[in-house]
Amino acid sequence: MILSSPFTASVAHHYEMPLSLRSFTSLNRALLSSSSPSSLLLRRSSLVPTMAASTTTTVSSTDAAPQLNQSTPSPPPVQVAKRLEKFKTTIFTQMSSLAIKHNAINLGQGFPNFDGPDFVKDAAIEAIKAGKNQYARGYGVPDLNSAIASRFQKDTGLIVDPEKEVTVTSGCTEAIAATILGLVNPGDEVVLFAPFYDSYEAVLSMAGANIKCITLRPPDFAVPLEELKSVVSANTKAIMINTPHNPTGKMFTREELEFIAQLCKENDVLVFTDEVYDKLSFEMDHISMASLPGMFNRTVTLNSLGKTFSLTGWKIGWAVAPPHLTWGVRQAHSFLTFATSTPMQFAAATALQTSDSYYEELKRDYLAKKAILVEGLEAVGFVVYPSSGTYFVVVDHTPFGFENDVAFCEHLIEEVGVVAIPTSVFYLNPEEGKNLVRFTFCKDEATLRGAVERMKHKLRKR
Repeated sequence: MILSSPFTASVAHHYEMPLSLRSFTSLNRALLSSSSPSSLLLRRSSLVPTMAASTTTTVSSTDAAPQLNQSTPSPPPVQVAKRLEKFKTTIFTQMSSLAIKHNAINLGQGFPNFDGPDFVKDAAIEAIKAGKNQYARGYGVPDLNSAIASRFQKDTGLIVDPEKEVTVTSGCTEAIAATILGLVNPGDEVVLFAPFYDSYEAVLSMAGANIKCITLRPPDFAVPLEELKSVVSANTKAIMINTPHNPTGKMFTREELEFIAQLCKENDVLVFTDEVYDKLSFEMDHISMASLPGMFNRTVTLNSLGKTFSLTGWKIGWAVAPPHLTWGVRQAHSFLTFATSTPMQFAAATALQTSDSYYEELKRDYLAKKAILVEGLEAVGFVVYPSSGTYFVVVDHTPFGFENDVAFCEHLIEEVGVVAIPTSVFYLNPEEGKNLVRFTFCKDEATLRGAVERMKHKLRKR
């Protein structure tokens, strides 16, 4: 069941509405198709049954069951600010819910089904026992800020001030939000590369930004450099990049990054760079935009603990930026979450101080998992596109004859018992992603093999 709001979620659960992924998508489009607020209001309210909590009841002297007063008006429609009106429950929540409903193997949402390392979990337990359980300093406990600065220097060669240039946040998603809300004004132009992580567009909408989108296309998802050049101008406030790239697994090449850097310097443009998968780079070395000549002073580098240490539920992220950009990030962060989980920050500091052998073993492990999934998907009949980083693989589903990615993913869950993510949700124009779906290999090998076997036996070309 796919739901568009907490209110409709509770109503649908109470009445067991049989809404499929496809029918709910159609329903949402129908609701939003009218330009008349009054007709939209009527159509929304007509879909929601009258709730017992909003009705009067009559009880007989024999204690009969309460009877609903059918004349009581329906509850008012759900409300949402216009800047968020187009956004529904995230696709990750939707698909994970369907996975549970259909007992499907979840290769959709990017969270591991195995736990993080014991030495990091033990550090969290010790911090809790040691009484490190009250509010942390707003921009991070000193131990973690210093560990982030040391790791950043080791990775990029850049020396940063942990007190003035590192801000700890509640996951990278909050770091993204704090960066955009703290540095982007209403009407500012921001360039995105589609497909993109869905929170980018949502937060830019909250900030009132004017989004300019450049589409990366298969098979290699290369940046169309001349098209990018034609879009970037003196009106551009920032370019948002993600490398290694979710959902495609693409890694921005040095040539692409240097081209973007030159455009930024020529037009006085900022760069917000999401690098949460930097330790999961396979075919080439990760290059941080801030490390390129002249770019640190105009770059906010965003990262987190969850992907690298398989601790996505801890929500420990950070932003590294020069002081004049850190100011805006911290101002927004102060009024979003103020501070991040204290004991988990101490444990994160322990994690980041680990030796490089941990990352080498992590990469070997994920390369083995990737091989199982990629070889399996090719054997099933997908067109599989190269993935140089992250723990995602994007495929073309069209050999199986479905009209779009949503229809395919619905069939895959209900009839095959495997979950993938429809990539059309990662585009401003969903039509550009209708042929593609994303699988993740951040699962144990038995789970990956099980998913492949299900697809081999149950998925047929039409």
